[in-house]
Amino acid sequence: MNREEKAKYIDELVADLSSANVFYLADTAELTVEVVNNLRRRCFQTDIRMRVVKNTLLEKAMDRVEGKDFGDLRSTLAGATSIMFSEVGNAPAKLIQEFRKKNAKPILKGAYINEAVFVGDNQLETLVALKSREELIGDIIGLLQSPAKNVVSGLTGAGAKIAGILQTLEERA
Repeated sequence: MNREEKAKYIDELVADLSSANVFYLADTAELTVEVVNNLRRRCFQTDIRMRVVKNTLLEKAMDRVEGKDFGDLRSTLAGATSIMFSEVGNAPAKLIQEFRKKNAKPILKGAYINEAVFVGDNQLETLVALKSREELIGDIIGLLQSPAKNVVSGLTGAGAKIAGILQTLEERA
């Protein structure tokens, strides 16, 4: 790779890192071509963009991104590194967890999710448990609707009781 190609590669990484709010770094070394192709296929099916990156070029790209602090992610840049970009914060974690049921890798090196940095494979369970934006909105709507539903059911229930009592009193008279 000559200087011009490296500069172009770094520029592409800077653009990707600048626009991405969610990306994961994973170790995919020693996987066979067939396994890597399966992983790429699964990424494509779940709207995750995966690419293998050179650590030194990724580190240079991280240095050039303005307005984002990647924290300790630089310390994970050793060995083979694949980067996974996603719109959903927990999608790559779920994919990695599911994929590791049959394979030893990919190993999670780190993740950047909306300015939060997670380092190490021990963070995988935490990342899987993160809720997506849509899930959080659904939870909030459910919580907001719950008191209103209780009031409505209480009113309709009490109204039915009063109507029943009035009807019984009317029939007695």
